[in-house]
Amino acid sequence: MSREKVYRALAAREGEFLSGESLSASLGISRAAVWKAVEQLRRGGAAIEARTGLGYRLIPEDRLDMQTVAAYLSAPTENLRVTGQVDSTNSECRRLAEQGAPDGTVVIADSQTAGRGRRGRSFASPPGMGLYLSILWRPDCAAERLLPLTALVAVAVCRAIERCGGASPRIKWPNDLVLSGKKVCGILTEMTLEGETGSVESVVVGIGINCRQREKDFPPELRGVAISLDMAQEERVGRAALAAALLEELDLLRREILNKPERWLEEYRRRALQIGRPVEILRNGRTLRADALAVDGQFGLTVRFQDGTVETLRTGEISVRGVNGYV
Repeated sequence: MSREKVYRALAAREGEFLSGESLSASLGISRAAVWKAVEQLRRGGAAIEARTGLGYRLIPEDRLDMQTVAAYLSAPTENLRVTGQVDSTNSECRRLAEQGAPDGTVVIADSQTAGRGRRGRSFASPPGMGLYLSILWRPDCAAERLLPLTALVAVAVCRAIERCGGASPRIKWPNDLVLSGKKVCGILTEMTLEGETGSVESVVVGIGINCRQREKDFPPELRGVAISLDMAQEERVGRAALAAALLEELDLLRREILNKPERWLEEYRRRALQIGRPVEILRNGRTLRADALAVDGQFGLTVRFQDGTVETLRTGEISVRGVNGYV
């Protein structure tokens, strides 16, 4: 049947566009028969994209499991766990840390039932929609050396998205990734200290990237401030490929953060979208207006308040927003 012929032809060149003319010639059927076969396949659940001037393509299945992630890695990664659902990848990573899991342990989930963000906020994590990843590190250093970590992770995520053919995100201080003025990724870092010495026992970095959502998929309260990669660009970024790229960028960061953070600082500054703009600072129940001036060497945000006072903000119980909304 024409339907099976068309499907096999598209599957053999998965992800590539084939014109109706070329399909017609190679399969020995009319272009009208090709179009009819594509419509039948779509009704049967096949993900086929049609684009004027290019033709048709079978969109690769967006699986997220051990096999698909490993296939995109340039080198094998030990202690990688990919699961369908967890309460929170950060919580699972912390539990594994308490059980003695080694440095470099990674947890990736298709969905979270209790995803968490900064300041106790929840992070919507429905199945099949995003990439939810946490990594456990056990660096031998004092906690102060890791103060820039969350900001540097934001740079690593930007790089990973771009490596996979995605758009170029900007960074809303300190660590939210933004596309088209809306949040596409959140990062949460949690640290455990050794009681007697105060040195770092473990640090868990959690990353949540919105990939497949459309506006209707977000909770109503997030639709004005959240976006996905699919909403922001035409080309689809596969979640397994993105996970692999992210692991490789995080591995590079892990090797450079204690010795060469300056290599990442200038890139962070280039991506910081609030510099030179008015911002609102939410602190202790008050909202203050200021102008964002610069990011300092420790990734603090230097601002000038309306009374002329200049202050460098550090992360914590502070939220910085744009004057007219999220950014």
